[in-house]
Amino acid sequence: MMLKEVIVLSLSVIGTNAMAGGLYLYEIGTEDIGLAGAGQAARAQDAGTIAFNPAGMTRLEGNQVSLGLQALYGDVNYHLDRPNGNNPDNPVIGWFPGASGFYSHSIDERLKVGIAMYGNFGLGLKFGDWSGSALLRESTLIGMTIQPTLAYKLNDHWSFGVGIGANYGIFSQSGDRLTDEIKDTDWAVNGKLGVLYEPSQLTRFGLAYTSKTEFNYNVELKTSLVTRTMSAKINAPQQMMISAYHQLDPKLAILGNVGWQDWSSFGDSTILLTGAEAELAGHLVDTWHAALGLQYQYTPQLRLNTGLAFDSSFYPSQNDGKLALPVGDTWRLGLGGQYALDNTSTIGVAFEYGRTSASRVSNPLLGGGYDVANMYFMSVNYSRKF
Repeated sequence: MMLKEVIVLSLSVIGTNAMAGGLYLYEIGTEDIGLAGAGQAARAQDAGTIAFNPAGMTRLEGNQVSLGLQALYGDVNYHLDRPNGNNPDNPVIGWFPGASGFYSHSIDERLKVGIAMYGNFGLGLKFGDWSGSALLRESTLIGMTIQPTLAYKLNDHWSFGVGIGANYGIFSQSGDRLTDEIKDTDWAVNGKLGVLYEPSQLTRFGLAYTSKTEFNYNVELKTSLVTRTMSAKINAPQQMMISAYHQLDPKLAILGNVGWQDWSSFGDSTILLTGAEAELAGHLVDTWHAALGLQYQYTPQLRLNTGLAFDSSFYPSQNDGKLALPVGDTWRLGLGGQYALDNTSTIGVAFEYGRTSASRVSNPLLGGGYDVANMYFMSVNYSRKF
């Protein structure tokens, strides 16, 4: 029974790839953090568009590079139902760093090629000395995506883009019942398609689709009694985003998103131990996303950003959550600014606050609940064209 619990908890953490609180990260160190991701598939104002809509490269002049640094801090508290249980309190490991880099190159006015490297997923949990430390004490999942990209401008209104993502993930975990740390790595490939439609110079619409990513992990689970080999198939779901950008006047622009993520397919993820197959997460539902943002050109050098976003929970009921997935309906509020250093380079800073609803865990051994979760993102970015 204890070994089974170790397996389920281990894979629940693996399943957090590309997620923050169970949702894909929109935050990768670009200007979009200050907009809470609003308009990310239509904005196309720097090389970071490679990650959100590769077709947006056709709007970039010449060659451009964008670099970003960010840090995520999570405040998530778990309380056991046992009156004498030792709670882990906040299991998120301090400030979690991230970095990204994007380069867009012009073959000619219509054809663009680019490459991106960014940390598209990552989560560190440190439960420490608590009542469940026999099953889970520490767990870390970090990853990086390398994405070569191609975009072509068909005419003044339509552009298309495609990218291939090579996703590298590292998973490690330890618990008191494990004699050694368990660790594995895997490469997984996915695809990204983008369309950009510009009916006028003031308005554009973007459509971006990301295919499912399938990770396969193989680890040895060791206890004082037995060593067993475990394999797991983890489906990071496909998703789609539709974005809009409209210039209301020379200084003010409005941006928006609607999106969908296929989390019901994540429930099909499986584990295999000595010939026995089991579900990982059970029944989940698809999630929906909406965002609205504003850009204001305060001076010729300074552009200000703000945005508000909402993502629904993939749990059918918040009373049936998972210990390693503190997930719920999530609101995001972003603020930021971009400053032009000269005609070729800009620097920007951004802050985003995320608030996720509480959830209950019905595990018979470690049942309890997560309070409302708070996430804080801070970032700095630099872009240059040449």
